[in-house]
Amino acid sequence: MKNFALIGASGYIAPRHMKAIKETDNDLVAALDKFDSVGIIDSYFPKADFFTEFERFDRHISKLKYEKNTQLDFVSICTPNYLHDAHIRFALRQGADAICEKPLVLNPWNIDALSKIEKETGKKIYNILQLRVHPSIIALKEKIANGPKDKIYDVDLTYLTSRGHWYYTSWKGDVSKSGGIASNIGVHFFDMLSWIFGDLKQNTVHVNTHDRSAGYLEFEKARVRWFLSINYEVLPDEIKAKGQRTYRSITIEGEELEFSGGFTDLHTVSYEEIINGNGYGLEAPRQAIEIVHNIRHAQPIGAKGEFHPFVKKPLAKHPFEK
Repeated sequence: MKNFALIGASGYIAPRHMKAIKETDNDLVAALDKFDSVGIIDSYFPKADFFTEFERFDRHISKLKYEKNTQLDFVSICTPNYLHDAHIRFALRQGADAICEKPLVLNPWNIDALSKIEKETGKKIYNILQLRVHPSIIALKEKIANGPKDKIYDVDLTYLTSRGHWYYTSWKGDVSKSGGIASNIGVHFFDMLSWIFGDLKQNTVHVNTHDRSAGYLEFEKARVRWFLSINYEVLPDEIKAKGQRTYRSITIEGEELEFSGGFTDLHTVSYEEIINGNGYGLEAPRQAIEIVHNIRHAQPIGAKGEFHPFVKKPLAKHPFEK
């Protein structure tokens, strides 16, 4: 049985990590979050110690190690994006491996710096890249790998996931903390595309505002038009008519990729791989991190060249603008 700590226990994604720790027959010994709405812990690890202050959490981890001979094996990190780097460093310096949510870091050079700490401590950094363990995505990767070697696939990616005004008040609406929409809701798709279609050759940004981001990516084996948005008004009318607030579509050569199901256990599968030494390490997400970093700093060119049809949808004001 491995000993886990979890940082970011009140966040949206934290219960999936608790579930994965439980289902892999391991123990959560301590958790941290500055917010105390963490009753969900009772469903998984009611005996886990919980802290709202980092200093007390840090002290507790040291006491476990030196007074109770309890060494952490892993620290799971579910905190806001801009804190991942610091919390990974904490994990490794405690003698634990780190398991971190996406995006692993906000900038490519953060990966280089963390690599030095990996070597210094001898511990490992793992990234949760759950789409890489989704059966439909694995099947697609195999299909592309076994297909014509010289074929370049045409791909359209559309991901619309409505968010209310709260989003802009939270850290997610602060580009310096979240990395913007491409980092916050798109990075796992960009990682999936990188994993399947190879090295990136071109990255063009058509629009990048508070509520949407769109562009064109050219990989070794794919030409990708992509569009991401958190604005409900961007949803197709037929989706709104169904009372739905999310629309996700990936087409490859005009054929829809069906991967809407099978998401519930992907964190557990990821944890199983990590615990068995087969998880995705520090270098795995590098190209995706480079993609979203470059999107964040690019000058959008508007509806020119190979652009997603939704690029022409009317832009919206920020909800806090008068």
